[in-house]
Amino acid sequence: MTKGIDHIVLAVNSLKDAAEQWEQLGFKVTPYARHPWGTENRLIQLNGSFLEVLAIGEGAELSEPSEGVFSFGAFNRDFLHKGEGASMLVLDSMSSDMDRSAFAAAGLVEYAPFSFERTAIGPDGQERQVAFDLTFTSDPLSSELGFFTCHNKFPENFWQTEYQSHPNTVSDLAAVIFVADDPADHHEFLKAFIGERTARLSSLGLEVETARGTVKVLSPSAYESLYGVTAPAGRGGLKLAAVGFVADNLDAFGAYCKDLGGYMRANFWVVPASKMAGLTIVCR
Repeated sequence: MTKGIDHIVLAVNSLKDAAEQWEQLGFKVTPYARHPWGTENRLIQLNGSFLEVLAIGEGAELSEPSEGVFSFGAFNRDFLHKGEGASMLVLDSMSSDMDRSAFAAAGLVEYAPFSFERTAIGPDGQERQVAFDLTFTSDPLSSELGFFTCHNKFPENFWQTEYQSHPNTVSDLAAVIFVADDPADHHEFLKAFIGERTARLSSLGLEVETARGTVKVLSPSAYESLYGVTAPAGRGGLKLAAVGFVADNLDAFGAYCKDLGGYMRANFWVVPASKMAGLTIVCR
C-alpha cells in the first residue's frame, strides 16, 4: 500500500528564531510543545501534512541508540552537529504493525516499536491529548537522514482548521526534494519505504509518487539549475534539500517571499535555505 507524505522534521538550534522565520514567510505556527524526552517543536499544519520545526530543549534527557533501538532525540541532536536542516522524512501510517511487516517483507532495516503521548494546545487554548506510533527504518546509503512512519492515534485532536489557514495562502505540501550524487542509487529504498512499485527516472534524477505528494531526488547540478541555489553538501547519501508548496494565491505568497530575500524563477518562488534554517522553499 502506497503511503503519503505525513511531515518532515526540520532540526534547528533555536525554536524561537526558526518559528519567527516561518511566521515572516506568512505561515501560522502552532504553539510550543515538548516531547517527554525533551525535544521541543512548533508545527506548520497544511492539508493532511505538516512541517515539524524541532529543537533540543533545555534539560532534555535523550536516550542513546542501541542495537535495534532508534533514538529520535539523539538522532536530531547528532544531526545538528553538522548544521541545521531537514533531518527526517515521515510518511503516514494506518498501523505500525502493518508498517513493520511491510518493511520486513521489503528487506528494510527494522527497529523496536516506539510510541508516545503529549499535550497539544488548540486554537481555543484548550489542551488536548495527542499520541503517535512511530516505525523507524534506515537507508544504508543515507545514515545521516532519518525515515519513519507516523500513526496518528487522535487525529481529531491534532488537526486544527484554524492552524491550516495561512496568510500567505499556502495550502499543500506538494513535494519533498532530495539531492544525491547518484539519484538512481536510492530508488529501491525509496520505493520500498513508500510502498510504491514504480519510479520515474530521467537525466535530472528520479521521482516517486506517494499517496500525498511527490518525492524527488535530483543530482546536485540539476538541483542548482532548476532552483538557482547551491546544492547541500557535507552529508553522505540523500540530503533533504527543499520542500515544494502550493499556494492558492501566488502573488500573496510572493509578497512575503520578497521580504526574506526570495525570488521568482520561471513560474515559482524560491526562498534559499540560508534564510530558512537549511531548507529551501519552493512554491507554485
